[in-house]
Amino acid sequence: MSGVTAEELNVLIEQTYKVEKDFNELKASYAHLQDTVEKVVEFLPNAIWIVNSDDTVFLQNSKARDLWELLKLLEFKNDDYEVNFNSCSYLIKSSNYKDKIMLSATDITEQKRKENLATMGQMAAHLSHEIRNPIGSISLLSSTLKKRVMPENIPIVEEIQKSVYRIDRIIKATLMFSKGVEISTSPFMWSELKSSIDMSIGYYGYSKDLTFIFPEHDFEINADKDLLEMLFSNFIANAIDAIEVDDEEDGVIEVFYKSDNEFHKFYIYDSGVEIENKKELFEAFKSTKVKGNGLGLVLSSQIAEAHGGHVRLLYSDKKCFEIKIKI
Repeated sequence: MSGVTAEELNVLIEQTYKVEKDFNELKASYAHLQDTVEKVVEFLPNAIWIVNSDDTVFLQNSKARDLWELLKLLEFKNDDYEVNFNSCSYLIKSSNYKDKIMLSATDITEQKRKENLATMGQMAAHLSHEIRNPIGSISLLSSTLKKRVMPENIPIVEEIQKSVYRIDRIIKATLMFSKGVEISTSPFMWSELKSSIDMSIGYYGYSKDLTFIFPEHDFEINADKDLLEMLFSNFIANAIDAIEVDDEEDGVIEVFYKSDNEFHKFYIYDSGVEIENKKELFEAFKSTKVKGNGLGLVLSSQIAEAHGGHVRLLYSDKKCFEIKIKI
């Protein structure tokens, strides 16, 4: 290297080292920035894809990787749109920058379910109000008719009354679901609640030989008696229906009670058929029964929660529901 002094060579070497150092710092900074971007994208609650102009994926998070088949259905649009995929609903947003397109998919299944439930609840409440007056008239007229018909026709009138009672239960449940559960507590004895439950069972009606076993000892409960009557009537009606579709000619429904310092605990057993779809037990407007309206267990759970307790399904040697009411 003629014509280059040792001093100039040292300066050149120093500059080369400086350029290499600056390059390494820039490279590390870029890597850090890329890592930060990837972590931010990963942190987002929705699926994110950044796609190159040749449709290859430049960047995506784990939620996007799980939904890689959904990406095939997406396209760039100026407006947001919805896509249904694998029984779920997704809100799709898209934007572009230079040669890349960013797509995001947000799962709105639960939001849409709640919106649909609210709409169904409003419609059901409106229909319930419309039905309530004629049902009241039928109930009053059937009571008058029962006093005037010939004795052999009384069972027919009683069947009318049982049917009206069932419709009235549905109306009450629907209106309560639309308005929400509000409790008004006062002390009463278990024997008082049992008398109301017995009356409900008599109106509900069944064709098989059923044995009902209730707690024999009396005890005080400080709660909303009318709501607890609805709660227990719902469970016993479900138990009756489960036995009615069973192959056996008879059945047993048992309510077992115990308590501790904090809760009244009731356990309801029945010898009827097993529950087919346990996941839909406490979902509104979804019933595991042919003739159910899908509100009984939902309201029962809400009533128990309003009393500081809960309802849950237990399985040991036989089907059982646990009902806890705070003392």
